[in-house]
Amino acid sequence: MKRRILILLFALFATQVGALVNPAYACGCGAMIPDGRSRIGVDRETSVVRWDGRTEQIVMRFTVGGNAERAAWIMPVPGRATVELGDGDIFDELRELTRPERRTRNYFWPRDGDWPFSRNTGDGAGAPAPGAAPPVGVVGREQLGDFDVARLTATDPDALKNWLESNGFQLPDRLTTEVKPYVDQHWEYVAIRLAPRGGQGKVLRGDLDPLKIRFDSDRLVYPMRLSRMARTPQSLGLYVLADHRMEPATRIGGSAPEVTFAGTVEPKDGPLAALADGKPVFLTAIEQEFPEPGRIDADHELRATPKDTPYRRAVYRDELLTVGDGIPVWLLTVTAAAAALATAAYARTRHRRNRRLSAVAAQGSRG
Repeated sequence: MKRRILILLFALFATQVGALVNPAYACGCGAMIPDGRSRIGVDRETSVVRWDGRTEQIVMRFTVGGNAERAAWIMPVPGRATVELGDGDIFDELRELTRPERRTRNYFWPRDGDWPFSRNTGDGAGAPAPGAAPPVGVVGREQLGDFDVARLTATDPDALKNWLESNGFQLPDRLTTEVKPYVDQHWEYVAIRLAPRGGQGKVLRGDLDPLKIRFDSDRLVYPMRLSRMARTPQSLGLYVLADHRMEPATRIGGSAPEVTFAGTVEPKDGPLAALADGKPVFLTAIEQEFPEPGRIDADHELRATPKDTPYRRAVYRDELLTVGDGIPVWLLTVTAAAAALATAAYARTRHRRNRRLSAVAAQGSRG
């Protein structure tokens, strides 16, 4: 009996630890929901947003972990959307364009790692009405790589819940409540089923293929409200392509958004040039952390800043100030100062000696 109790307690403990390590669901820009037997977590969400004042395009990629072979994902959009596969090379282009500038800072006095101290060196740098819910309106449905994409309309939050459950997924009870503000605003939805190519047993893990979503919008909005259902901290990387430098209107419950790059770029070819229509465009790169996703209270609305001030992060490498063949300036300075002191001391000593000799000579002449 004791053995069975211990086994039961261990099993319960393991279940709780597993739930902490791999939460039952997490979500990025929309709700990411696995099937009932699996767990999935969105570790990072990276998106490129292009807005020309009339049309918004979002290329988004999730980095996920867990053991899910299938999952569903929902993203609310303010208007009728088209969906296609994105090109992952765009993220490589943007990472290269926005990489920090490396600079050198010199310091005068030696530090740990400089002679005459230790020679061991190391580099350092610095988101229901009673009765039967109405059916979901399917605007379109297509298969895109690993994604089964359905573009939906719904006049009741339960319609979305019923659609997903009819496709074999268990949903968090909160989803119906969380999508209600979008239903009230008559938004539409992109609902996606993810199933990795490679057959049974292959899980959704790492960087998923990016998706490109396009819709009409007279304001630059990035849907984030559903991310409040996430059970683990969320990280957002946002690249914004617009006519001007852009900034989030509010924090929406996260840390202060950090601009890591701002400036005009002129991509000549590749997916970034295609997204920018081959024209110069102002690029703003924004990083934001959401340590407590439950505090997210709105979608991101981005607005133009008063000035298009360029900015690039700088990573500094500190180096000892040297001259010539690497001779430390401090050593030359100290040596010169020591020599000057020695010369002055010698001069004073010699002057005193000469005075004593003169005094002795003067006394002798009087005697």
